Amino acid sequence: MEKLYFNGDIITMEEPNDVVEAVLVADGKIKAVGAYDAVSAQKSADCEMVDLQGKTLMPSFIDAHGHITMTPMFAGQCDLSECNNFAEIVAALKAYKEEHQVPAGETIVGVNYDHNFLEEEIHPHRDLLDEVSVENPVCVLHVSVHMLVANSKALEAAGMKDGMPDIPGGEVGRYADGRLNGYLAEAAMYPLMEKTFGSIASDIMKAWPTTQNLYLSHGVTTVQDGASNEGCLQMLQGFEQAGMLKMDVVAYPTFQANGKELLAANPDMRNRYKGHIKLGGYKLVLDGSPQARTAWLSKPYEGGETCGVQVIQDDEVKACMKIALDDNMQALVHCNGDAAGDQFLRCFEEMYALSDNPNKENLRFTMIHCQTARKDQLEKMAQYKMVPSIFVAHVNYWGDVHLKNLGSVRGNYISPVKDALEAGLVYNFHTDTPVTKPDMLHSVWSAVNRISRKGVLVGADQRIGVYDALKGVTINAAYEYFEENEKGSIKAGKRADLVILSANPLKVDPMAIRDIKVLETVKDGETVYTA
Repeated sequence: MEKLYFNGDIITMEEPNDVVEAVLVADGKIKAVGAYDAVSAQKSADCEMVDLQGKTLMPSFIDAHGHITMTPMFAGQCDLSECNNFAEIVAALKAYKEEHQVPAGETIVGVNYDHNFLEEEIHPHRDLLDEVSVENPVCVLHVSVHMLVANSKALEAAGMKDGMPDIPGGEVGRYADGRLNGYLAEAAMYPLMEKTFGSIASDIMKAWPTTQNLYLSHGVTTVQDGASNEGCLQMLQGFEQAGMLKMDVVAYPTFQANGKELLAANPDMRNRYKGHIKLGGYKLVLDGSPQARTAWLSKPYEGGETCGVQVIQDDEVKACMKIALDDNMQALVHCNGDAAGDQFLRCFEEMYALSDNPNKENLRFTMIHCQTARKDQLEKMAQYKMVPSIFVAHVNYWGDVHLKNLGSVRGNYISPVKDALEAGLVYNFHTDTPVTKPDMLHSVWSAVNRISRKGVLVGADQRIGVYDALKGVTINAAYEYFEENEKGSIKAGKRADLVILSANPLKVDPMAIRDIKVLETVKDGETVYTA
């Protein structure tokens, strides 16, 4: 079935000043682009005419980093994002327990609390969660997913006892008397996470349609599973086999979760799609979250002496870099703090020098988040043709928190998109879903305006133009996945992954970009979402 789109604004993302009147789609691909008469002359007799009625057509959005299999795990849990204080957290968890008739012994999970916006301005604690239940393990996950708080029953289930030693690469919270207070960050939370996620996996199939529709409703047709393991891959393959997968998913197994073995066991999925799924490479986490003060910095946070959390040592990082280089595969490395960025770059550089892989300069190793990346680090990344995937919506969501935690100079430099652009880097944007919604137009808005929740202009010199911001969620994001010749722009021969918007981001007031609505999402020529 052919479709001819016409009578609207068409943003091809091929050239900033492209003037296009029509786009012809056939067999899931872009067949022709250009003047209406020339394109219309190529259509078949039964071509469907799609009158845009003045709306805007452009390439659909690509989320360059997120956790698609984690998102449905959160969907059925107790959402704490609207809680303003400890009392409301307890009330919400109790109401969830009552509404879902949670039996004794079954885990109650809360998600999306953010201590930065609680009246107490601190994390909940073990005794508080014991008020919810002493019969059920209770676990609440921070919105960053880099820390959690557990009640006594949950700590007991994970084998964590008062008097236990600290865990390397993590933080273990304690009361003044030395008892565990339930706070666990980074590596310290992994044992309890295994228990928690094991208990809620059965909800995923039920939550998947809602999760997928969330992405599609934001015009996103290519997503990422940014910390896969064998179970995650099997889950995605199950959705594919059941005909439930409408988006393309690029999975990156973690080195620690037998990533090398998983890639070796699926040679037909290495950098090529099998159905809607492909394996893009490896994932590695080096630090935590800046809004939670666990991102690993080279200089202390404001008002303290701590620099965050170093998750793993150099020897392990170098071993991972060597695996990826030897395997001729890309690696995505989570670096929120600049000390983590230093560790990534020095370990990569050492292994790169020793590697005899003739293709090593073309692997597009990617720094994920880049919240406090320095200018010298961006220049080093350009030297090795790396990709900065920037969580630019941080400027809006947590800009005020970063100014408080990092001070004016570092706080205003978060998400340094302008310097990445000027360094010649092929930057992109991501939403880290489920940390935030997969709202790519909000990311564009954030990059253009850099306004915090409180209305503060954060780093005016790092603002970029609208077209350059749109590149971060289209053609540049496709580049990270080695798909710039297939996706990310409207060009003859490319896949017909498209989105229809209520207004043209290039023409509205920049402050109105986040108010633009996605009216229709098209994947491989087929409509998969309509508002």
